Amino acid sequence: MRGLIHMDSQQQELVTMVRSFMNKEIKPHVHEFEEAGGYPDRLVQMGKDMGLTVMQVPERYGGLGLSTTTTAMLLEEGAKVESTYISMFNITNMGAKIVMFAGTEAQKEYYAGILAEGGMSSFCLTEPGAGSDAASVRTTAIRKGDKYIINGNKMFITNASIADVFLVVASTDLSKGYKGLATFIVERDRPGVTVGKKEDKLGMRLSITAEVAFQDVEIPVENLVGTEETGFANAMKVLELSRPLVAASSVGASQQAIDLAVKYAQERVQFGQPIWKFEAIQMMLADMQMRTSAARALVYNACALIDAGQPCSKEAAMAKCYAADAYQKNATDAVQIMGGYGVMKEYMAEKLYRDSKITQIVEGTNQIQRLVIAKQMIRENRI
Repeated sequence: MRGLIHMDSQQQELVTMVRSFMNKEIKPHVHEFEEAGGYPDRLVQMGKDMGLTVMQVPERYGGLGLSTTTTAMLLEEGAKVESTYISMFNITNMGAKIVMFAGTEAQKEYYAGILAEGGMSSFCLTEPGAGSDAASVRTTAIRKGDKYIINGNKMFITNASIADVFLVVASTDLSKGYKGLATFIVERDRPGVTVGKKEDKLGMRLSITAEVAFQDVEIPVENLVGTEETGFANAMKVLELSRPLVAASSVGASQQAIDLAVKYAQERVQFGQPIWKFEAIQMMLADMQMRTSAARALVYNACALIDAGQPCSKEAAMAKCYAADAYQKNATDAVQIMGGYGVMKEYMAEKLYRDSKITQIVEGTNQIQRLVIAKQMIRENRI
């Protein structure tokens, strides 16, 4: 990791740990795992043993207490081999973030305890009719005495099949729109919780995505995180905090595309010389590096703002949007440079090409990110 990103000794140790693990346990078997449709249980357990389920959980609750910057470094390093492995643990930490900034002391201890024991988590926001328009959530949570009854369907939920607990956004009053949304802790083993089949996706096939249905699921009122009016704010806050981390993963994968392209350009000989000697290839390689370096700078700027407790909605959106676009273009260029080999499944360029498209959609589409950026620009420069 070059340039202005400096690592302290703890960060260097953690990044080295992730690099060693990914190169030894994941890299030789990526295609095998994709064919199988997921990571072996033993590898998921190894991630738990490394403490990845509690990366950003404060130490006082049994977590590692890693900063956003340090977490981004781990995600970037992991994605230089395969982007979804560290990311599934990042998703687990997303729910914890909501609980940590909006929950009661009892909720923090309870939720962190689940993760510290190796539990996995999912954040349940998206629905068949509510994606970019999060305020259109139709899952309901109706209070009856000392309980809430939850009914509804969530879709495209990452980690759904392996989650032990869900953070669910549901409406306590549909007539109030986004002002009626609330956030709830819902344990996987509660009666009425059903996880559907794993979705058969174009890319990120090692990331488990499925539908989650809630049918008359009873939870105690103590499982309400915050108030009945703060669900939308909770969701927007956690998305803001997670966007630079998703972007960090895109940066790592962009670097992987560069590494593949540079290696191939030196090995492939055409017209009597390695193809890197052709200016057309040099221009592509240079653009790939510039995009990735610029994306990296945006990511760690947003992470620094988060770690300093500063507002960063614009910066987080910029990082996510630019890094995802850079990844998609780098993956495309890597395939182009590798030619016929680039579209063969035995080579990683093909996988990067498929995976990169997903990054322009998850955590808010890149069109939504541009809206966030523009609106914040107007707020900051209102005349």
